[in-house]
Amino acid sequence: MLIQRAFWFLRHGETDWNAQGLSQGNVDIPLNETGRAQAVAAAAMLRNRGIASVVSSPLSRAHDTALAVTALTGHDITLDEGLREVSFGAQEGQPMTEWFADWVAGTYTPDDAEPFMALRARAVAAVNRALSQPAPVLVVAHGALFRALRAEMGLEANVRTPNAMPFFCRPGAPWELVPASEIKA
Repeated sequence: MLIQRAFWFLRHGETDWNAQGLSQGNVDIPLNETGRAQAVAAAAMLRNRGIASVVSSPLSRAHDTALAVTALTGHDITLDEGLREVSFGAQEGQPMTEWFADWVAGTYTPDDAEPFMALRARAVAAVNRALSQPAPVLVVAHGALFRALRAEMGLEANVRTPNAMPFFCRPGAPWELVPASEIKA
C-alpha cells in the first residue's frame, strides 16, 4: 500500500527519555521543558502553510506537540491509534544501542515488540487515513514511525528525525523530505 499524496510530518518535541537516549516506544513519556518550547517553535514554522487538517498519535508527547500547532492554526486534531509509536517490548526504557539498527534491518525484534515490517504497514495505513482529510495534512507522530515511512518512501530508513522539525514530504522516486526551515512561508 503506497502513500499517494504530499503531506507535512512533525515528530514530537523532546522528552526526558529522548535526552537520555532511551527508547520510549508505547510508554507515554511527556514533553520536557525543551520539548514544549520546540513544539511552540514548530508551530510558528507551520503557521501560514495552509495546513487544513492535523492528525496525531494519541500519545501525549505527540498530541501535546499537535496542540501547540493547533493553538496557532485553530484546527481540530484527529487522533489515530495507527500513528502510535512502535512497541519496543522488552527494550522500552532501555538505551538505544546496536539492537535498534538490527530491528530496523528486520534481523532482530525484541521480546514482545512489534516487528519493523509490521510498523511499516501500520504507518502507511495510518498516513493514508490521514490523507483522506482535507489537504494539506499535518501528521504528528514519532521517530521510529517516521523511519518506517522513510523506508516506504524509498529513503534510508535508519535516520534520526530531529524533534519538532516539520518536514514537507513530497512524492517521487524516492520521496523528497524538505525541512520547513528551507521553505518560504
